[in-house]
Amino acid sequence: VPVLQTSNGPGLTGLTTIAAHLVKQAKKDQLLGSTAEEKAVVQQWLEYRVTRVDGGSSKEDTRIILKDLNIHLEDKVYLAGNIFTLADILMYYGLHHVMVDLTVQEKEKYLNVSRWFNHIQHYPGVRQHLSNVIFIKNRLYTNAH
Repeated sequence: VPVLQTSNGPGLTGLTTIAAHLVKQAKKDQLLGSTAEEKAVVQQWLEYRVTRVDGGSSKEDTRIILKDLNIHLEDKVYLAGNIFTLADILMYYGLHHVMVDLTVQEKEKYLNVSRWFNHIQHYPGVRQHLSNVIFIKNRLYTNAH
């Protein structure tokens, strides 16, 4: 469990608590959502990241997470709809090790997740030290008509 020692007061414990604190320190409150509904959706995805993504260890857990995300992202640009939030950043970091290991076929199977992930990894300042995950842009067809 991550801990952040602050200069004034007790340390902060937990990924989402620390991340939300840093967002406020950086005066980037929009990353937590603008409306009450957006804030709730962001919190929901942060909780999902900690309980499901970080808690999931088996191949089956990973498959279910990717399936859930793929359905959710079917008609959305970002996890909270049409705004980039802390949920996108933390989910990106939580899924990077999964996406790196996916085959081309698996990336195509989870096309909405792949689209979202590729978009987030190219968002300014997000990827940092992590490797760039390659997505093939053109589908290759072997059956000629």
